[in-house]
Amino acid sequence: MITYVVQRGDSLYSIAQKYGTTYQAIMILNGLTSTALQVGQRLRIPVYTEAIVNANTANIRKYPGTTSPLIDQMDRGARLPVTGIEGDWVQVRLYDGRIGWVLRDLVRVVPHGGERPVQQVLGFYTEKEGPTLPSSHQVFVEHTAQLSAVGMFHFRINRANPTEIEKFPATFTDAYMRQVVDHGHRHNVKMLPTIHNLLYERGHQEVNKEVIRGMLATPDTRKAFITNVIALIQRYNFDGVNIDFEDVRFEDRERLSAFYRELGSALRDHGYFYSVDTPSRTSDEPTNPFSAPFNYSVLGQVVDELVVMLYNEHGWPGSGPGPVVSIGWMESVVKYALTKMPASKITAAVSVFGFDFNLTTGRNTYATYSMAMNLAKKYNKEVIFDEKTQTPMFAYTDESGNKHEVWFENAASIRSKMQLADRLGIRGIALWRLGMEDPGIWTMMENEFVIRKSAT
Repeated sequence: MITYVVQRGDSLYSIAQKYGTTYQAIMILNGLTSTALQVGQRLRIPVYTEAIVNANTANIRKYPGTTSPLIDQMDRGARLPVTGIEGDWVQVRLYDGRIGWVLRDLVRVVPHGGERPVQQVLGFYTEKEGPTLPSSHQVFVEHTAQLSAVGMFHFRINRANPTEIEKFPATFTDAYMRQVVDHGHRHNVKMLPTIHNLLYERGHQEVNKEVIRGMLATPDTRKAFITNVIALIQRYNFDGVNIDFEDVRFEDRERLSAFYRELGSALRDHGYFYSVDTPSRTSDEPTNPFSAPFNYSVLGQVVDELVVMLYNEHGWPGSGPGPVVSIGWMESVVKYALTKMPASKITAAVSVFGFDFNLTTGRNTYATYSMAMNLAKKYNKEVIFDEKTQTPMFAYTDESGNKHEVWFENAASIRSKMQLADRLGIRGIALWRLGMEDPGIWTMMENEFVIRKSAT
C-alpha cells in the first residue's frame, strides 16, 4: 500500500502524475468529494485501477466521443485497466494492448489501493480427455473475470511435415475456435494458441524429440514454421502465441535458441504477444535432461512472458510420493529465473491436479481435485494440509492392501503459490489446466487478489 502525505503546492493532478494514476481514481479511493487538499493530508494511492462494464454491451471507441470509430465491444462484467479519465469518458487498455475509450456511464471505475495483491493469471484450456478429465469450456466461460490470458492447447507440430501446424484434437471446427476467442476478447482476456510437440504416441517421448528436431533442422524449416505460426494467429484472431515445446534433445539446444530468437523477431514485426513455456531449471548446470536444452538467458531477452512449468516435482515415473509443486520448489525455480530476466516477464505455471501414489507397486495415477476428494470420501480419510510444502494430502490402504498417498492442490495451496508470486514480484501464475481445479480457487481469487488484465 502507498500512502502519500500532501505537501505545499501539491494538487491531485500532480500527485496522480507522480504515481501514474488519475486524480479521479485517487478521489474515489479516498472518498473525496472535492479536489481541494490540505497540507499534511494523507492519501492512499491506487496501485491499479480498472473499469468494470455494468451494461450488457459497452462500445470501445478510438477517441472520446460517440461519433468516434468503434474499435471493440465488451460484455457485462468485462474488466479493463484504466489509463486515463476525461470528463464523461474513461480511457482503457484492451487485451491486445490497444487503447480505447468507453463512456463512464457504462462502467464502474474501481481503484485498488494494494490491500490485495495484484497479479495475472494465465489459464490453459483443453478439450475433454477421457471420462475423468472434462473440457475447460465451462470453467472458462464462468471465470473470465479471474483470467488475464488463456492458452488454447489445440495446436501442435505436424509429425508428417514438421514445418506445419495441425489441429489437436483434429475434431474442433474453425467456427468453434473463433467463438471461444471472441468470447475471451469480449471479456478482455488475451487469447493465445498453445503450440506444442506432445502426445503423438503415449509413453514414447522419442517421437516428440524427432518431430521438433525436424522443425528446428535448418533456418529454412524454422522460417517456414514461423510463417505458419503467424498465419495461425491471423486465422483465428489470436493476440500472439504461447509455445510449449518439451522433450528436446540436448544437442538441439542451439537450434532451439535460434528458433526462439527468430520467432520473437517475427512476432515483434507484427505486434503480437510472445509467451513461451519451459521446463523448470534451478541452475545453469545441465543436470536435468528435460530442462537442459532451454536457455533462460536467451528466452529472457526475446519473450514477453516466460511460463516456467513447475510440474512435476513429484509424479514422474519413479519419483516417489510428494506434491506436484511444493512451495519450496516454486521458490527455487523462480529465484533462478529472476537471475536471467526481469520479474515482469516471469509466470509460475502450477498444477491444479495431483497424483495418487501407490507406495506398494510404485505406480502413480493422475488425480484431479474432484477425484482426490472422492477417494478421501470413499476411504473415509481426512485431508491434511502439509505446512512444509503448503500442499493438501492424505493416505489410505486400498482393497488389495496396497498403501497409497494422494497429493493434490486446493484453494489453500493455490493461495500460497499466488502469495509467493506476489512476494517475489513476478507477473503471476498459470494454471494447468482449467476444469481440473478445486472450484474454491475462483472465490479465493475474487476475494483475496486483484487479477490484472491485458498487461503487455
